[in-house]
Amino acid sequence: MDIQKIISDLVGKLTGNKDLIAKFTSNPLDVVKELLGIDLDASQLSEVVKGVTGQLGDLTGNAKKEAGGLLSKILGFFKKS
Repeated sequence: MDIQKIISDLVGKLTGNKDLIAKFTSNPLDVVKELLGIDLDASQLSEVVKGVTGQLGDLTGNAKKEAGGLLSKILGFFKKS
């Protein structure tokens, strides 16, 4: 499975869609699952969300801030599982 392609595809879908970006910011795992329509294991999901967050942050100029906040949320989701 090409994680980089998945990340690029997701960034393309999210870019310019403020509503979808807001959903991604509040619940990245659900949005990734919804947009992909496939199941990934926890490590793959984490890698995809991290990659998408980084690329979206680069586009908006807030990569470090957004990635840190989302990474904390992601880790919280995995701890609950």
